[in-house]
Amino acid sequence: MVPFAGWNMPVMYTSIMDEHQAVRSGAGVFDISHMGQFIVRGAGSEAWLNRMLANNVAKLGDGEGQYSFLLNEGGGVIDDLIVYRLAEDEFFLVVNASKMAEDFSWLEGRRDEGVELLDQSDAWAGMAVQGPDAAEVWSKVFPEVALPPRNGIAEVPGGGIVCRTGYTGEDGFEYFSPASDGAGAFRAFVDAGAKPCGLGARDTLRLEMCYPLNGNDLSPERTPVEAGLGFFVDLEKGDFIGRDVVAAQKAEGPDERLFAIEYTDKGAPPRAHYAVLSAEGETLGELTSGVLSPSLGKGIGMAYLPRGGVKVGTPLQIDVRGRKFPAVVVKKPFYKPANKKG
Repeated sequence: MVPFAGWNMPVMYTSIMDEHQAVRSGAGVFDISHMGQFIVRGAGSEAWLNRMLANNVAKLGDGEGQYSFLLNEGGGVIDDLIVYRLAEDEFFLVVNASKMAEDFSWLEGRRDEGVELLDQSDAWAGMAVQGPDAAEVWSKVFPEVALPPRNGIAEVPGGGIVCRTGYTGEDGFEYFSPASDGAGAFRAFVDAGAKPCGLGARDTLRLEMCYPLNGNDLSPERTPVEAGLGFFVDLEKGDFIGRDVVAAQKAEGPDERLFAIEYTDKGAPPRAHYAVLSAEGETLGELTSGVLSPSLGKGIGMAYLPRGGVKVGTPLQIDVRGRKFPAVVVKKPFYKPANKKG
């Protein structure tokens, strides 16, 4: 167990390798009760959220969700989050645990009259079931409730909510229950065949897919365009916080971008903040994330590097406590899941 955003979180239950492979080949369940849940409702909610967030909330129908960003005036990422439309003037936001208080304060300080913003994080427990067998696990626990389509959200009898997104590249869902029901729901998913998984497997799974981690790969000093996530920014919808900076970067290209890097041979596991060097030994940047990939059997990581001098195929070195390991820039993602059902 380790401290994480004010919570005690499991790094692993058995081993990172076992849990990683369970998600890639079957199903794993992650406790995500630390995540934050906000409700936004009232007349004008859509227009207000569209000024607060980078993606286009107006494109959402009832029961649909999208990945988005809360940006500062410089276009930097305060948080990346999922926003779902529950009804015409009601939205459900799932935010990162470490940014919960900051997100709420930022939004509340800019809230339009008539728009209600509620922090319901303490009311919910959350579980993410991921893997090719996730739908089968769900049907065993809730045989009478159909999962929503990808990026959808639906109510569950008993006061729960189920969302169909994920952070591993595999099929999966997030189930939010009343907090008092959380332990029972977690056990039910385990009994239905999902292996308990901790932060270690979460990190190896998401990094194989090049999904960013807030605070590492995303920060208030980096924009979505620099992170290679400009697709989730809608410049056509009208004005929003940070738009001018992001629009200029999209038009001109950023000076640096977040690149995917993998070892070309065996080596000590790469970690965040290890220096990234050119083949000639010049320091170009540092890793924002790094792990030994269980699926690939080699070190992988991401780093912000000069866009002009780096491209797919560029040879690099990773400095691991004074030892240099050869690496190369590769196309994202590192891994493409093959286990698809349904």
